Amino acid sequence: MSVASLERTKLPTAEDLWLMPSNGSRRELVRGVVREMPPAGGEHGEIAGDLLVALGAHVKSHRLGRVVAAETGFVIAHDPDTVRAPDCAFLSNARAPDRLSKRYVEATPDLVVEVVSPDDRAEEVSDKVDQWLRAGVSLVWVVHPRTRIVVTHRPDGQARILREGDTLSGDEVVPGFELTVGQLFE
Repeated sequence: MSVASLERTKLPTAEDLWLMPSNGSRRELVRGVVREMPPAGGEHGEIAGDLLVALGAHVKSHRLGRVVAAETGFVIAHDPDTVRAPDCAFLSNARAPDRLSKRYVEATPDLVVEVVSPDDRAEEVSDKVDQWLRAGVSLVWVVHPRTRIVVTHRPDGQARILREGDTLSGDEVVPGFELTVGQLFE
């Protein structure tokens, strides 16, 4: 195989993704494949925003680390590269670098929040959760607006369904954080 044909078959990297011109769509890189997603809808944005504000206020007031919003890319795998952008993420003081990069974050979040959009397929959401957990995330919250539930996922395979009257807790990952699931859907 020639060098030219090897270069043509080279998968895009996190650096290539960063350098792509903006076209108005959100992009992620999954195992070397660029995936474009349309902008989120209003309900999705409101839920993600409310969680970001509540989580961010708690983390700041207790000096637990950093909370970042959607559009923040995390490099969670190399060769082939994977860059994912959760709807919200928490990095503890132990994991967060002193300064976050102007480019993609190379640290693994402790907590990731994914809000399911109406066009998200179940297998894609499951794959995303699996990638986060394999990358070392301690807790993943998947918010399902249509059914008004939150499913929490742990690296040991434990998944828990929380309904509107239940309390969403940061447990040991975000100590002291609690929010009634129903508050997410008000």
